[in-house]
Amino acid sequence: MSHQLVVGAGLIGGALARRLVARGDEVLLATRSGTAITGTRAITLDAGDIEGFAAAASGAATIFLCTNPPYTQWPTAWPPVFAAAIEAARRSGAALVMMGNLYGYGAPDGPMTEHSPELSTETKGRVRLAGWHAALSAHERGDIRAVEVRASDYFGPGSTGTAHLGEAFFHAALRSKKAMVVGDPALPHSWSYLPDIASTLAAAADSAEWGRVWHVPSGEALPRTVIMDQLNAHYGSRGRVAGYPQWLLRSLGAVNPLMREVEASSYQFRMPFVIDSAETERLLGVRATPWPEALATTADSYR
Repeated sequence: MSHQLVVGAGLIGGALARRLVARGDEVLLATRSGTAITGTRAITLDAGDIEGFAAAASGAATIFLCTNPPYTQWPTAWPPVFAAAIEAARRSGAALVMMGNLYGYGAPDGPMTEHSPELSTETKGRVRLAGWHAALSAHERGDIRAVEVRASDYFGPGSTGTAHLGEAFFHAALRSKKAMVVGDPALPHSWSYLPDIASTLAAAADSAEWGRVWHVPSGEALPRTVIMDQLNAHYGSRGRVAGYPQWLLRSLGAVNPLMREVEASSYQFRMPFVIDSAETERLLGVRATPWPEALATTADSYR
């Protein structure tokens, strides 16, 4: 039985913790509020506290960093968390598996692979890149073993209204309403299913390959117009989808910090945004859940 430390019990951390428990691992679940999940041992932890983080990591085979500070606080909240996680891995000897995203690549000119150039000029993307590069540098010095698992926008049962393919979108379809979304809903976009994210995190920890990026298998990139049509067929409804005007996002961003950050990363929905995970699938043996199954399971969870 392996002892694992999962930091963060949100949709991703929670799904991962359940996956690890199901396969027989002993899971210590660390959150600021002490969130408990059946089968885990819960503790309270400020993830930016180096001493507390190192103590929690003692004896762990792997540290899974799945926490996510509030969107508007990334520049100040992330750096101490990254520093604490790296130091905890160094002291404990635990491997570090970081949950990441695609922000660091910036505006793509084609499908993003595990080796695409990291060209982000946007603040959130630069913050995430700085954390990964700090862990990678520690790995290259021989201080730790580290990888980052990157996913596109997630969806799945439990996704809240703040997710781009979350509660608000599914409820609009179910109730034959209009879903208002960021960007152009007719453009192809990759969507990462929560169970597939958990599977990739676990597989990355089991791999002997460190010091690299993995991509979550996410299937075919689909426009939200197509997804809405599929949901209408599933629900027997008449939902619609339309994009917010870009000028409106900018106006809201001028007075609302959260909307300012949404607008800053809205380029992801104003061009095709496609993740390529062929290398990860080949080397880790993970696959995306078939889209009809993932969509139906998610849709039924919102009934």
